[in-house]
Amino acid sequence: MKSTIVLAATALLLWGATPAQAQRKGKTGASDLEMTLAARRLQPLFGGLAPAQAEQLVGSAYLNQVAGSFASRAEASRFFTTKGYEYLSESQPDTAAYRFNLAWLLDPKNADAYRGLGIVASRNPTPDQAINLLTQGLALAPTNTLLLSDLGTSYLIRYEQGKKKKDLTTGIGLLEKATTQDATNAVAWQQLGRGYYYQEKYDQAWAAVHKAQSTDMSAVDFSLVSDLLAHLPDPQGKFK
Repeated sequence: MKSTIVLAATALLLWGATPAQAQRKGKTGASDLEMTLAARRLQPLFGGLAPAQAEQLVGSAYLNQVAGSFASRAEASRFFTTKGYEYLSESQPDTAAYRFNLAWLLDPKNADAYRGLGIVASRNPTPDQAINLLTQGLALAPTNTLLLSDLGTSYLIRYEQGKKKKDLTTGIGLLEKATTQDATNAVAWQQLGRGYYYQEKYDQAWAAVHKAQSTDMSAVDFSLVSDLLAHLPDPQGKFK
């Protein structure tokens, strides 16, 4: 049975929205600039712009006005990151994307902004963009267990699509690190179980599932449980 693998914010990602359309080419009148911003504001990192380019697009005056309500740009960035996750929880990914973009623009070193944009990018058919964004976030916060588990899960998604062993090895390594640093990360345990299942390490997979269950029952992926039962009965007899 094929698994449904999602990022750590599982409940946040069941969206029907489509990614923003690419910016329209042509003459650059005032209305075209507005359309360019409207299109790019919904794309991670404003469609791949450098911070200076993005600030020029948004407008320095507007950005200063936004930041002026806070003690610093970093504080403003944290505020918009929080709002972005709130909009994700309300299944409003486009609104969330713009908040995360603002958070990144206000503070390009805000790792949580990259994580939020990585979650937004998980709507894409392939996880490549999500992996890129989460990797950038992890470079800024190497011990962030949520980034570790999200990135590890993204590599498992790519392994599921392409069956490249390097993706599987990388994903498992990230998830093992996440669970070592935070033994209460139930989603990381669950995804680690899936990784072990792919390696046909069924005993280890069951152990990881039980770790997830003991921390948060809602994190258990019952499709994985079914897959495991087809190969090895639950050693603890909890799932049948």
